[in-house]
Amino acid sequence: MDIRDLPAQARPREKLLDRGPQALSDVELLAILLRTGMAGKNVFALAEELLAPGGVAGLLHASRQQLQAFKGLGPAKQAELLAVAELARRSIGQQLREREAFHSPGAVKQYLQLHLAHKAHEVFAVLFLDSQNRMLALEELFRGTLTQTSVYPREVVLRALHHASSAVVLAHNHPSGSVQPSRADEALTQNLKASLALVDVRVLDHIIVGHGQTLSMAEQGLL
Repeated sequence: MDIRDLPAQARPREKLLDRGPQALSDVELLAILLRTGMAGKNVFALAEELLAPGGVAGLLHASRQQLQAFKGLGPAKQAELLAVAELARRSIGQQLREREAFHSPGAVKQYLQLHLAHKAHEVFAVLFLDSQNRMLALEELFRGTLTQTSVYPREVVLRALHHASSAVVLAHNHPSGSVQPSRADEALTQNLKASLALVDVRVLDHIIVGHGQTLSMAEQGLL
């Protein structure tokens, strides 16, 4: 069924304006963004297909290459979805710059999830914070293969000094999907913690990002 064939009160756009966005399902919200389907597939079926692999989170984390794999999703729709994901990243980033990051710990995880979960290779990043734990910058410092990466404490210390950072949140992704820390992850965390302590920079957390999930090493008592 096409959107135009629905009663006015059941159409997603009209429903949103009348009852608010919270009243709509994920499929209905995505249908508003997509606007049209394709030959043989209406917009609701297309929305369901896009959400099937990983839900809303999976779609927001999808790369251009992953979106290109969906038949019927042309360059215009790909651009719109990528723009929405980038707006989400920037919105959370703005919040972290304007207020103490751990005022809302979930926002830190969401921000790192949006930046790192879609990466096909392992990336080590650092969130640099000021004395009030507000975000100064997020930098991807090292890249590796799907299974390992080389992280140099000296470079992390130099970037912390560059930003005049008082604290950091370490982060890396596990492209395999599992967010359980390895022995190497634990050893690296302690090594970086000791190196940064020499310049009076605190390590507040080390967050591991997987597809649709995150793990805080601080919450697990591993700091």
